Amino acid sequence: MQRKSALNHHGNPRALLKAISTPLASIFGSGFLVMVPILSGAVGMYAGLAMAIVCAIAYCVGHVIRFNIRHAEPALRSDPKESTLAFERSSDLALVLAYVISVCLYLHILSAFVLGSLHLDKNFNEDLLTTAVILFIMAVGVIRGLTGLASLEGVALLVTLVIIVLLIGGFALYDLNAWRSPAGMTLFKAKHHSVWEVLTIVAGTLIVVQGFETTRYLEDTFDTDTRIRASRWSQLISTGVYLVFIAVALPLVHTLNGKYDDNSLLHLAAAASPLLVAPLVIAAAMSQFSAAVADTLAATGNLEEVTHHQLKLRFATVLVGIGAIALTWTADTMQIVALASRAFAFYYLLQCLVAISISKTATQRAFFIVVAAILGFVTAFAVPAS
Repeated sequence: MQRKSALNHHGNPRALLKAISTPLASIFGSGFLVMVPILSGAVGMYAGLAMAIVCAIAYCVGHVIRFNIRHAEPALRSDPKESTLAFERSSDLALVLAYVISVCLYLHILSAFVLGSLHLDKNFNEDLLTTAVILFIMAVGVIRGLTGLASLEGVALLVTLVIIVLLIGGFALYDLNAWRSPAGMTLFKAKHHSVWEVLTIVAGTLIVVQGFETTRYLEDTFDTDTRIRASRWSQLISTGVYLVFIAVALPLVHTLNGKYDDNSLLHLAAAASPLLVAPLVIAAAMSQFSAAVADTLAATGNLEEVTHHQLKLRFATVLVGIGAIALTWTADTMQIVALASRAFAFYYLLQCLVAISISKTATQRAFFIVVAAILGFVTAFAVPAS
């Protein structure tokens, strides 16, 4: 998507911090809420290793996005090759679909945590609450626009980071007490999965590290160098937090008794300390609602541009909402996680093709082809955790 040039913020720490907040909020949007039950159910005590591999692959994909910020954007503004322009426009359309799915995912997780705290987390109840929140977002978008709601992103990110720190502290204290106890730590075993099942389930977790690509579309606000640094730092920070989070959470997974649900983190928090439950629910509700609003705005903005402003924002908001509601009633949270991973993998794959079309060296092309092949596997074979 082509954007106009931004002001120069190069070397401005405040601008960098502000630029980091958008991708970081997106990465933490749902990842920390669902990654522990999904990975522990798939690979057991190797969840940390699986998380590291997913983050490493995501970093390689992030390199593709950063390459395109540096090289594809100038090419698209001048006289791009037909292939470059075709891949870029196709990726814009793919991103719209991915955002629609992610809106549904975020609000499904919001419903799971809010209703789970009230012991009302039945599938019908979750679908009903998710639909109600989508209708609310649609109504606000049509009547007043979503800009006001989007301002919640900064507050939601701050609350989410505070809760993650509290959870890490609570889990670490539980781990220390368990290690000191005469019985020691209680380990758990993952469900039996074949190698192929493990690969396809882990492939379905790409969505938990998605979000670094948002700097690709902040050209109106930040310069090239700031966006590249923000993308890189958001990935490094989130990787460190995720690996620590997984490490301290694993010793509590045995308390789930082999039942890995979309709101299992609630049970882990309660096992560590009942005082962590309420803050976690608040953080889940705020972060998921904020992320859903942000992705609705992004999807409608993309729709408006790819239709050359023929489709107005209010009608685009309705289309996004209808798509999210339809998905809500046809899939559960774990299925939507895998579907969102596949949708974003396809978008990233198209971005790899953009990079290949403008690459100058054989080494660059070889790297992009390898990354594209991995994303092709995710797009074709990612499955829900079971």
